[in-house]
Amino acid sequence: MAAFLSSSLIFLYFSFGTSLTLNYYQKTCPAVESLVRKAVTDATRRDKTAPAGLLRMHFHDCFIRSGGPSWDVPKGRKDGRISKASETIQLPAPTFNISQLQQSFSQRGLSLEDLAALSGGHTLGFSHCSSFNNRIHNFNSTTDIDPSLHPSFAASLRRVCLAKNNAKKAGVAMDPSSSTFDNTYYKLILQQKVLLSSDNALLNSPKTRSLVSRFASSNDAFSKAFVKSMIKMSSITGGGQEIRKNCRVVN
Repeated sequence: MAAFLSSSLIFLYFSFGTSLTLNYYQKTCPAVESLVRKAVTDATRRDKTAPAGLLRMHFHDCFIRSGGPSWDVPKGRKDGRISKASETIQLPAPTFNISQLQQSFSQRGLSLEDLAALSGGHTLGFSHCSSFNNRIHNFNSTTDIDPSLHPSFAASLRRVCLAKNNAKKAGVAMDPSSSTFDNTYYKLILQQKVLLSSDNALLNSPKTRSLVSRFASSNDAFSKAFVKSMIKMSSITGGGQEIRKNCRVVN
């Protein structure tokens, strides 16, 4: 869990380094894991959306510059000194097709297996209408709704996300059990009831489609694959210069 303390900073170069260790803070802060675990647990009690936010922060930190299953997190990622909102354009967009997703992940040394497993993070949290409005309004010149969406699901989304509604907070949960880390997300993909084009895109490659089916039928298989890919992603290292003494400011 200590990896969640890393700042959301953007690394300029990518490599899978060997500098991270499980006992990085053993001498300097031996209680760090229990302290972080308690902080996360307390935050989740107060706000059930906290795990989704932490997961997204971890993804941002590792993917750009470098409540569910538990695992030993390799520690020692160095914090950078640059943080630019404009560089989040490097993140995979919710409108990406399978080719764009594969390219984005492979550039960081991540495979189609990692893509399918890490996409399961969408079992948590909330999505604003702006991320999927393109699928339910004016989809193309011949149809208003993305034909890959289940009709009843599309209708329910249109009731929440009106064509001319610009409310910033409007949106829906990623899945009905959005505060529980489970494999519901994959079941919804097969039912054509997922929000994002990038979610549905997992059906457009034989490899990822097979993995979606596997994870939908086995929560254990999903959990094991997710942990493996999270550890792999957290090992992407790059332009960090320091371990911050205070996570809010540079040393």
